[in-house]
Amino acid sequence: MIPITEYAGRDVAVYGLGRTGLSAAKALAAGGARVHAWDDGEAARAKAEAEGVNVSDINKRDWQKFAALVLSPGIPFRFPQPHRLVRMAEMMNVPVVGDMELFARAVQALPEKGRPKIIGITGTNGKSTTTALIGHILKEAGLDVRVGGNIGKGVLDMAALNANAVYVLELSSYQLDLVESLRCDVAVFLNISPDHLDRHGGMDGYVAAKKRIFANQRPRDAAIVGIDDPYSQAIAMGRSRPGGGRVVQISSEFGLARGVSAVDGHLYDSTGGQAIRVGDLAEAEALPGRHNHQNAAAAYAACHALGVAPGRIMAGIRSFPGLPHRMELVGEVEGVRFVNDSKATNAQAAEQALKTWPKVHWIAGGVPKAEGIEPLEPWFDRVIGAYLIGESEAAFAKTLKDKADTVKCGTLEAATQAAFDAAKASGEANPIVLLSPACASFDQFKDFEARGDAFREIVQRLASQVTPQKEAV
Repeated sequence: MIPITEYAGRDVAVYGLGRTGLSAAKALAAGGARVHAWDDGEAARAKAEAEGVNVSDINKRDWQKFAALVLSPGIPFRFPQPHRLVRMAEMMNVPVVGDMELFARAVQALPEKGRPKIIGITGTNGKSTTTALIGHILKEAGLDVRVGGNIGKGVLDMAALNANAVYVLELSSYQLDLVESLRCDVAVFLNISPDHLDRHGGMDGYVAAKKRIFANQRPRDAAIVGIDDPYSQAIAMGRSRPGGGRVVQISSEFGLARGVSAVDGHLYDSTGGQAIRVGDLAEAEALPGRHNHQNAAAAYAACHALGVAPGRIMAGIRSFPGLPHRMELVGEVEGVRFVNDSKATNAQAAEQALKTWPKVHWIAGGVPKAEGIEPLEPWFDRVIGAYLIGESEAAFAKTLKDKADTVKCGTLEAATQAAFDAAKASGEANPIVLLSPACASFDQFKDFEARGDAFREIVQRLASQVTPQKEAV
C-alpha cells in the first residue's frame, strides 16, 4: 500500500467502493485521514466494512468539513452530467480527485532523486496488453517493477514508493479525467477511436482526456505516440499535445525514418536515424496480429527510453505469456481452435482479430457501441459464419445480411456449439472459432472477463465430451 499523508488529520469523502475506491479509502486512512466512505450499493458497503473501512453516509454529512471528495473513476464526473455528489462538492468548494491524482501528488512530494520512474499507458485498444508487456520486459531485465492502475492492482494498493522502482500504469480516460499532477517519465499513447463518448461529451472530450497523459512531461521525458490513426497522428505531430516530452513515433503500418516500427512482422528501431532490425515478431507467439505488433513497438520504445538494451527487450517480447481474453487460445477440440478475444468490446478491437486470420467462425454480440459493426464490413469476407448473441443480435444480423452467413443463437453456449459444429463440418485445415464480440458484455455477463471465462468453460466441456475420461484407479 502507498499511504496518502496529504490529508492527515482531515476529513475526506470517498465515493464508490469498487477496487479503486477501497484502495483509496485504505491508503488515506493509513496516512492519517478521517475517511468517510460510501457506495449506493449495499453489497459494496458491506464488503468495505468487512475490510475495515469506515463506511459513513456522506449524503448526510456536513460537506464544509471535507477536504476532498475522492471519486471512483466509474462515477460520472462531467458527462453525461456530473453525479449529484460531484455537484455537491463543487457547490461547497470541495476538490474532486481520483486515486491516480493522490498517487501523483505523493510522488510529486518526494525529492527529485527519490522519485520512482513512471510509465503511463493509454489508448482505446491495446493498453492492457502493452502495460503487461512493458512490465514483463522490465522484470525480465532485472528491474524492480510494479504494474497496476486500470489493470490488476489499484495504484494505491501497490508497494510503497521506492526511488529505484518503475511504476507501469494503465490509464483509462476516466482516470485521466481526474488527474492534474501526474508526470510520466514515459507516456505511451497507442491509438484512439470512438469509445466512451457519453462519458466525455463527444469525441473531442474523449481525445482531450486521453491527452492529459502528456500534460506534465518535461523535455527529457519520452512521449511514445502511435501514428496509425488520424487522431494519434495529429498528436504525434505536436498539434495540441500538452507537455514538453520528446516524441517517439511508433507504427505497425508504416516504416519510419525515425521511430519504432513493425513492418512485415519484423521490429525495427530507427530512433537513431538508421533502421536497425531488432527481431522477428513471429517468435512472440502471444502477440499475433498487426495490432499486437503495434503494442510490441510501443513496449520496445518505452523500455528503450529507460535504457534497456534492444536484445533484452526482444527477449522479453518473445517470452511474454500474453493476457487472458485478448486473442487467447483457450483450447483445441477435434482440430478446431477456440480463440477468446472477449476484451474486444468495440468494433476496432474486433477488427484486429478479424484481420489476424484469413477465415473465422465468428461469435459476436452483446451491448453494442454506437458504431455497431458497420466499420468491420471490409473484413466480412473473412467470416465463414457469424453466430450472434445478446442484445445486438437482430441489429448485427441486419448489418450482415447478404454479406455473411448468420445464425441467431441468443446465448454464448448455443453460439459456441453452433460454431464448433460448423467448423468441424467445414473441411478447413485448423479452423478457428473466434469470440470477438465487438460489444460490451453487460446484457448477459458482469464484465468481459466473466464472458471470456464462460467461453473457456464451454470449450472445456466440449473437450470433455469428445475426450474419454480415464477411469480412477
